[in-house]
Amino acid sequence: MDSRRASQLLGAERTRIEQALAELERGGGDELSHVDQHVADQGSELFEQERDVGLAERLREELAAIKRAEERVAKGTYGLSVESGDPIPDARLEAVPTAERTVEEQERHDHGR
Repeated sequence: MDSRRASQLLGAERTRIEQALAELERGGGDELSHVDQHVADQGSELFEQERDVGLAERLREELAAIKRAEERVAKGTYGLSVESGDPIPDARLEAVPTAERTVEEQERHDHGR
C-alpha cells in the first residue's frame, strides 16, 4: 500500500476516534445529579460511567495504535509486520489500517503463542 493511501486511512480513523472521544466527554455531564435518585437509578448511572470509562480507554489505545502506524508510514515500514517483517496484505490494511502483524501472527499474539 502506498504511503498516501495509508495516511488517508489513518487520518480517517483518527478523526472517527477523536470525534467519539469528544462525544463521550460531552455526554459526561449529568443535569439531574441534584435530584434524589432511587438506588437502582444510581446503579444504572454507575454502570454507564464505568462503560464510558472503558470505552474511552479503548479509544485512547486505538489512538496510540494510529500514532504507531503513522510512525511506520514516516519510516517507510508501514505494511510490514512488526514481528517478522513480512508484508501485510493490502486488504487487511484497508480493513484494519493500524494492523501491525499478518493475520496469522496476530492470532498467535492474541493467544500468547
